[in-house]
Amino acid sequence: KAFDPLGLATLGSESTLAWFRAAELKHSRVAMLATTGYLVQAAGWHFPGMLSSDVSFESLSAMKPLDAWDAVPDLGKAQIYFTIFFAEVVSESAGTHYTKGGDYPTIVFPPVNFASDDAEKMKVSQSRELNNGRLAMIAIMSFVAAANVPGSVPALIGNPMF
Repeated sequence: KAFDPLGLATLGSESTLAWFRAAELKHSRVAMLATTGYLVQAAGWHFPGMLSSDVSFESLSAMKPLDAWDAVPDLGKAQIYFTIFFAEVVSESAGTHYTKGGDYPTIVFPPVNFASDDAEKMKVSQSRELNNGRLAMIAIMSFVAAANVPGSVPALIGNPMF
């Protein structure tokens, strides 16, 4: 049926499994965004102009990604956290909740529908999204490990952004 070496599918009801799947889907999407952001930051690409009155995007792009996050002003971080909180509230309160048989959460910003009308193509696309998200979770964990524990990720040894 499905790869489940820890037997997590037997831990609860159908609503518990729906919660597990929704959590995996959300974490996958966040990890894909985080991995992309880390790579863009590490490549030195940045927006023109100033992030705040005393921090430029260019100065942030010269730092390692985790150091750049530390340099973001607290009010900027608060705006990011509020946006995430707002997206969670909107996605969790829309329609019938997924633990009650509703649809899994969708991307809140922007509300674009990339879904195929063909059910089989849609199933393949959803499977690809989960697999890519699982890989992205491993990637971002590797990036963070390489940045904090020298030599922990052999493929990234010597990279100046880690």
